[in-house]
Amino acid sequence: MSAERREDREHDELQGEGWSRLLAAARRRLERTSGALDGDIGLAEPSEAERRTVIGITGRYRPENAQRLALSLHELDGYLHDRYGTGLLTTLDRLHGPLRDRPAERSDEEARREQALKSAHSSRLAGQRWFAAWLERITADGTLTRLVRRGDAPLLDAAVRVLERLPGDQDRPPAHPAGILPLPVLAEWATGDTKALVPGSPLEQLVLRALAQRTGGDIPRERAGRRALWESAGAIADDLASQVLVLNIRAEGDTVVCDWLRDAADFGIPFRLTLHQLATAPVVPAARTIFVCENPAVLRAAAGELQDTSAALVCTEGVASAACHKLLGDAVRAGARLHWRADFDWAGLRITAGAVARHGARPWRMTAADYTAALSKGESTPLAGPPAASPWDPELARAMAESGSTVMEERLLPALLSDLTRT
Repeated sequence: MSAERREDREHDELQGEGWSRLLAAARRRLERTSGALDGDIGLAEPSEAERRTVIGITGRYRPENAQRLALSLHELDGYLHDRYGTGLLTTLDRLHGPLRDRPAERSDEEARREQALKSAHSSRLAGQRWFAAWLERITADGTLTRLVRRGDAPLLDAAVRVLERLPGDQDRPPAHPAGILPLPVLAEWATGDTKALVPGSPLEQLVLRALAQRTGGDIPRERAGRRALWESAGAIADDLASQVLVLNIRAEGDTVVCDWLRDAADFGIPFRLTLHQLATAPVVPAARTIFVCENPAVLRAAAGELQDTSAALVCTEGVASAACHKLLGDAVRAGARLHWRADFDWAGLRITAGAVARHGARPWRMTAADYTAALSKGESTPLAGPPAASPWDPELARAMAESGSTVMEERLLPALLSDLTRT
């Protein structure tokens, strides 16, 4: 019999019902043991065709009511050698392709995972708690394993390079001042590809997870929230979308933006500034004292009740945008003093502590006494998320943890408006 006819007969018989599950079980066993031809394989609830096949291979009778049939790989290998001239390993290779060596694959995968982590842990950020926690989480939830398996382990190195190059760290591109680093520039600087951080890309997801870990929250689902998360780290997704809401911010300067701000202040009209405007037409606030609130309702009330008599007021609308930090940073460098407040929740404490550290701001009605007084004036929602500290008044964080309740700053409106009027 020619080799070609023998292979045809082998293919026809071994593709039949009696052989399919048997050979699949043999492949699974061999792939788990790096191809070792020892041990047994078995078939549960065998069909009649499978029972006859096993009898033919072993030469031993098996009853029709047998619930499980077993045979050794050695017997199967010998039978295939005798009948077709090829053993089990060669037969499986011909029928369904080469066997995998799963132990070797696992060892290689583990080595590549460990190498990726070793490289990440060599970063100058490795001493930061949020960085270590980020690496721990992407390892524990299988993210790193999935990257390794699909050949994307270098993305972890790229994510680390992006994080190392965010504004506020040691280095930044010479043409981009702190706080104004467009994402395409950051991507090119860190990876050589301007599109590496486009929304939804695997690299963007990795970096955003790290930034969310750093801020103590989760990755926002909506685009605006993701943009704010980037801005919290000093990277700008869109310098037109990054805005800051102001009231009675008069500006020193002879630009059209400064003219707009003076006109708005003359009538006590709220005004929005974009980061693009602040970067292209320098704005230096004239006020020596600037109040900063978190919620637009406070600024709206000041505009409605105080109009042009209100003190200069800036609203962060949650986490301060890059535009907000640019405006207030320039104001502080020009000699202004900031009075900053946020909601009495854990995010509010982090926002205020960040303002104190970044701009030397003074907390504005953000004491334990302010919290306790406001808490007694109405119902409150439960505190959520990881706790935060209040370094300017440690008793505040303790009081909040004890009560477990938030207080939105709108509850302090009478006192806040009084402060804005007095100034």
